[in-house]
Amino acid sequence: MGRIAGRFARVEPRLRAGRLVLGLLSDLPRKNCWTIAEWAGEDTPHGMQHLLCRASWDAEAVRDDVREYVVEHLHDEAAVLVVDETGDVKKGAHTVGVQRQYTGTAGRIENSQVAVHLVYAGERGHAAVDRELYIPRSWTCDPDRCQAAGLGSDTVFATKPELARVMIERFLNAGHRVGWVAGDEVYGGNPKLRAALEEGGVSYVLAVACSAEMTTSAGTFRADALVRKVPKSAWQKLSAGRGAKGQRFYDWAVIDLAEPAPGHHQLLIRRNRTTGELAYYRCSSPDPAPLTTLVRVAGSRWRVEETFQSEKGLAGLDEHQVRRYPSWIRWVTLAMLAHAFLAVVRADEHAHRPTPDDLIPLTCNEIQRLFISVVVRPDHGPDHRLNWSAWRRRHQARSRASHYGRQAASQT
Repeated sequence: MGRIAGRFARVEPRLRAGRLVLGLLSDLPRKNCWTIAEWAGEDTPHGMQHLLCRASWDAEAVRDDVREYVVEHLHDEAAVLVVDETGDVKKGAHTVGVQRQYTGTAGRIENSQVAVHLVYAGERGHAAVDRELYIPRSWTCDPDRCQAAGLGSDTVFATKPELARVMIERFLNAGHRVGWVAGDEVYGGNPKLRAALEEGGVSYVLAVACSAEMTTSAGTFRADALVRKVPKSAWQKLSAGRGAKGQRFYDWAVIDLAEPAPGHHQLLIRRNRTTGELAYYRCSSPDPAPLTTLVRVAGSRWRVEETFQSEKGLAGLDEHQVRRYPSWIRWVTLAMLAHAFLAVVRADEHAHRPTPDDLIPLTCNEIQRLFISVVVRPDHGPDHRLNWSAWRRRHQARSRASHYGRQAASQT
């Protein structure tokens, strides 16, 4: 919290932000302004709501601080930037960016809010370093709706790959260097993103659809047609990295491409050793890269899923109950900070305190439990709990009276 102290105009919101971050790291079953305010010992949720809505502090500068914190402590010369989106299912139509759209969180089209995240993934750990909310055309075509949600009336539509490009450029413009970028088909299928990475000298391994067309010295073919030309001797069994159940072994093959753009271009193919299912990756690098490197980068993409799971399960990333964009960006940024803290502590523990053979290394989940139970478990006494019970019931009574009043007015 000391790293971000200078981003607050007054001491009160700075201290409250610290309590909010502790609340995000707490073991509360549900994390929002109400539950965190009660947990932190405040009399009402108004202070937490003010912090997210109106208090004077710079969330973009805090995002930059989070990025510097993560890179400083998790720095790895072989680190990969992984880009991916995550969705939160929402009700109603007033939450910023919400519309019926596909979200991998639900695995189907739902009324949801989708954001693109950039994750720094190295050998020491992984954490998000940037975020951008995806604003659909149904919003950008309605300036009044954007303005009501805290967006500028001049907000323009940007695709998810365009948001990814903005975040990657922001990372590089901050003076950081990274060898590779990884992402799924949404990003691999976008030629503008690939061209921007190639112009910036950034290598990538991006997933593509089986129907993606590849140019070779023998002509242009679909990816699923090229795989049939791979001889059996070209497949190699390699691990894509360690998973929850051990090493993730697949069969891999690579085909050189004849793209007109400068650099070395390849098609990487992954085959499931049990089901035979195939996955395809378009690869580019200034110099030829060995198969083992391409496989390592492709395997790094799973880190973003682990990051989303930890951010949501441990730091309340998706539990916000805010509608306007400024509140969303502030909540998500502080959740990123909370998760980054866990990732950094985990990395430092692994580096400086060897784990006995009869124990697994400390996880972010276990660090969170120890931190809250040993360091900061507030106990505010029964009066505090009773006062909050009365406050909740009073608020609910006002809401019910207002609802009944509107209902009676509509029937007259």
